[in-house]
Amino acid sequence: MDIQLFLLIIVVITALAFDFTNGFHDTGNAMATSIASGALAPKAAVGLSAVLNLVGAFMSTAVAATIAKGLIDGHIVTLELVFAGLVGGIVWNLMTWLLGIPSSSSHALVGGIVGATIAAVGGHGVLWKGIVSKVLIPAVVAAILAIAVGAIATWLVYRITRGVRADRTEAGFRYGQWGSASLVSLAHGTNDAQKTMGIIFLALISYGSISASAAMPPLWVIVCCAIAMASGTYLGGWRIIRTLGKGLVEIQSPQGMAAESSSAAVILLSAHFGYALSTTQVCTGSVLGSGLGKPGGEVRWGVAGRMVVAWLVTLPLAGLVGAVTYWIVHLIGGYPGAIIGFGLLVAVSAVIYVRSRKVKVDHKNVNAEWEGSLTAGLDAAEKIPPPTDVIPPTGTGVPPRSGSDDPTVGAGNLS
Repeated sequence: MDIQLFLLIIVVITALAFDFTNGFHDTGNAMATSIASGALAPKAAVGLSAVLNLVGAFMSTAVAATIAKGLIDGHIVTLELVFAGLVGGIVWNLMTWLLGIPSSSSHALVGGIVGATIAAVGGHGVLWKGIVSKVLIPAVVAAILAIAVGAIATWLVYRITRGVRADRTEAGFRYGQWGSASLVSLAHGTNDAQKTMGIIFLALISYGSISASAAMPPLWVIVCCAIAMASGTYLGGWRIIRTLGKGLVEIQSPQGMAAESSSAAVILLSAHFGYALSTTQVCTGSVLGSGLGKPGGEVRWGVAGRMVVAWLVTLPLAGLVGAVTYWIVHLIGGYPGAIIGFGLLVAVSAVIYVRSRKVKVDHKNVNAEWEGSLTAGLDAAEKIPPPTDVIPPTGTGVPPRSGSDDPTVGAGNLS
């Protein structure tokens, strides 16, 4: 097999792996608030999100064109460069997922590609005007806009429903969240799945199987990326869902519907104009705005601060991983370089996965009370066995004690 064809196959596999990580990394964007408020059961929520992500991926290709042609000089693109950029995006996605930080998969991918490009040919290979106008400025504007729209929408919701019984309000807005969360999932599919389409499109142009003047990727690329994204979404990124739903703001249904509607509006608008927007930043901003807009609402600013730090370092750190990967693959060269590069990616991913299993977050405990950090209280709840039933002496009239009465045991197993 020709080395370029071998590299192309590895790039396509790696790109679909990135799309898979993007799916479970960003499930919380659409469904965290619905799960936290109880509007949707956890497994039903991720299933619904997966289906709508799949549908949304077929609705537009404007973002795919931006990724393929608007960020780096297409004339200097090589398959080694594309592979290295994808590795940067995947590693950063997995690291932030492990920590439960809702950082930007979009910026991780862009950072990885830009870092690999700088390592390959220097800064002149990057279309800095495109990076600034299509990635950086939209990210800042969209996050600020999402916070503002989320806060105003939440304030209006509570203002309009003032005087209505709380139980009726909660019930009504839970039904409303079915629609608003679905809209966010659909919007996410129109934006994020296309980023991987753009990367594979770029690789096919580099290989020479598609003309550089082509306007959109082939149908098989669109289908494969949509399926990969939907599969990752169905897996459920429970660690990030927990942070967004329980760690940042204590969400109630009116807030959840307002945040989700605000997010969908901003994401769909950006997809229409072809901006490679961070859906994570938009959705997180809307959740933050819902906390600010609710009368007496509370925002955990420590959690918000960690998120902002992660946002600021995503581009450079993903770029560093992309650059190092490119140097390794390029210096070794040929089949050995490609195999070693791919093997290192698999090894790092396996280590992160094993580390995440030490304290597992899943659909059973994703809504457990937040005790200061992502996994605080979850490990203790799993390790403490239920007390043995005690049979009281005859005639005391004291009922036996059941293990389910122990509040410590139950705290980590709320669903």
